[in-house]
Amino acid sequence: MTTSRCSRSVLGVVVAALLLVGPLVAPTPSEAVTNRWASWTPVTGSSNDYALRMLQRAPGFPAAVVATDSRSNVQLPSGATSFLGPGTPPGAAYGTSQGSPYLSLRPKADNATSPSTTTYTFDHPTPDTGWAFVLGDVDADQVEVRALDASGATVSAAEIGTWFRGTFNYAGGADLPTWDAAGSTLVGNPTAADTDGASGWFEPDVRLRSLTFVFTRRAGFPVYQTWFVSRARPIGGTVDDVSVSGACAVQDTVVTLVSPWGEALTAVSPDATGAYDLGELATQAGWTVRLTAPPGCAIVGPAALPVDNRGEDGAPASRADFEVRQVVPQPISGTVADAAGRPVAGVTITLVRPDATTTERTTGSDGGYLFDDNPVADGYSLTMTVPDGYAPGPGGTVITGIDVDTTAVVDQDFVLRTLPAVTGRVTGGGSGLGGVRVTLTPVGGGPSRIAVTLGDGSYAFAGVAAGDVTITVDPPAGYGGDTTREATVGAADVGDQDFALTRAGAVSGAVTDENGGVEGIPVVIDGPGPPATTVTDAAGGYYTGDLVAGAYTASVTPPDGFDVDGSASLPFAITAAGEIRGGRDFQLVQEVTPSPTPTPTSTPSPTTEPSDGTTTSPPSSDGSGSGVGPDGLPDTGGPPGFLLGVGVLLVASGVALLSAGRSRRRRAGRRTTAPGGTG
Repeated sequence: MTTSRCSRSVLGVVVAALLLVGPLVAPTPSEAVTNRWASWTPVTGSSNDYALRMLQRAPGFPAAVVATDSRSNVQLPSGATSFLGPGTPPGAAYGTSQGSPYLSLRPKADNATSPSTTTYTFDHPTPDTGWAFVLGDVDADQVEVRALDASGATVSAAEIGTWFRGTFNYAGGADLPTWDAAGSTLVGNPTAADTDGASGWFEPDVRLRSLTFVFTRRAGFPVYQTWFVSRARPIGGTVDDVSVSGACAVQDTVVTLVSPWGEALTAVSPDATGAYDLGELATQAGWTVRLTAPPGCAIVGPAALPVDNRGEDGAPASRADFEVRQVVPQPISGTVADAAGRPVAGVTITLVRPDATTTERTTGSDGGYLFDDNPVADGYSLTMTVPDGYAPGPGGTVITGIDVDTTAVVDQDFVLRTLPAVTGRVTGGGSGLGGVRVTLTPVGGGPSRIAVTLGDGSYAFAGVAAGDVTITVDPPAGYGGDTTREATVGAADVGDQDFALTRAGAVSGAVTDENGGVEGIPVVIDGPGPPATTVTDAAGGYYTGDLVAGAYTASVTPPDGFDVDGSASLPFAITAAGEIRGGRDFQLVQEVTPSPTPTPTSTPSPTTEPSDGTTTSPPSSDGSGSGVGPDGLPDTGGPPGFLLGVGVLLVASGVALLSAGRSRRRRAGRRTTAPGGTG
């Protein structure tokens, strides 16, 4: 759809209003959910280099950095008049998007060979259910969908095809795009006609690190729109005191919600009945709920429980129920921390009793663990299981010789040493590149590890074993440069493993005359490397990409009978940022040919030889002589009048014929299809 459609604005409002009165689909009480359409931060940057953040509003859904090389003007319409009403499939599933903004983008340049690439790089892997995105106004264009999963692997076309939920027209029209499953591409109507509202929607079912849309213009000056929505369901549970004496106050326990990526998001205490509510969170597996008991109380069973709120509300999987009781003598307790004293949660500690029976505990958010109800005896021992990313610290992983008598055994502490991290940043033209896959491979052998850069281009491999490693990046399309480096990992973190990629630039413009664009005009791009020649298209536009950094000129040679109004050679420069230098335009004007000036002629009068030998000159045309010509009429100094009239007619006929010939050549040239595009 084009951006200027004032005449259709009223229709859009009317259709939107009609969709509002469509049937509302309300979830049943057993499946109560809260759906929220995404919000966005303001757009920053300039043409072909825009950035912003997309914020899914279901708590716990990771935000995404959005980077796009769309040409101007990138917009965030309010959603007041263009929206997905409840009469549309996504509106029926998630509720109306009215009043929620969406992102409106364009191609990189207005031609069929310059698609724009827009990448959403999520701060953490997304949920594998409970969210959707919509690609709208796909008519004279097409959008390819690409993605990297949580491991950094490329999501296959077959997998992306399972996300596709169908097409619809939010403006109430009949135009629908089609889904090309093999190419993971939503394609507009076959004639590339500019219409309104043609859309497709998708529900991903794998966890993603990045999502990319490649938008290609097929005709006209199209834009496309993107909406995001997410679903939230509650997580809660109970804490029960099972002490015989009821001595543990459950409201003094602390319940902490930990995200699938290991961050503590919120902490609450139960009410006096033991019930607690952590709120509505993005629907996904991988949540962890940890319980911390107050002094004098012990946790019965695990101190941490996994939670999956993808199903119905109140289902067992979306709850974490705990039990506590009064500590029974005698307890054995301690903590696990790293070398800096930071507590390490989720570490498994195994107690071996003198009779060789065992029991396990996991450390809580404070890094602590506790075993109680230990009979008085000698010869207890403790073993720590070292988690990934750590190595044993001073003291090792086993504590032996623990004797239990009439007092509590405390301070049985373990220390872990954090393995070093390898970190760096991937930039392109000086800006961070998100969603880039980085691979770390041990030189001496061993499994490779994959990371995906965040929105600022940073990446990190935590817990890397000592030794030499090779780091490789997979550059995005259009980027090049050094993509491999080696590093040596010792005891300390290894930073600054950076990759500065380069991006090719482009130039675009148009060749026009008084009637508009002129087709078939060669334009020479001269700079580093051999000159390249492109030819203007039917609209007079030209476009040349893959230009390395350097100084260039764009030059045009006018066809016969034309001049260039202004300079026929325009300079421009490309830097490592890979700019698209538009507006290198040339205006042709008809060549001005001066009318031929007739040569004055006159017929000399007979000369009389005077007797004294002097010569008599003919009468002067400036009045200094007799002013009478040989035919007896006044002499004007030029040809006779009828000859001058004939000359004027001949000149006028010649100009008319020349103009007709040029017009025929231009029309013939415009029937020729040539590569390139408009600038």
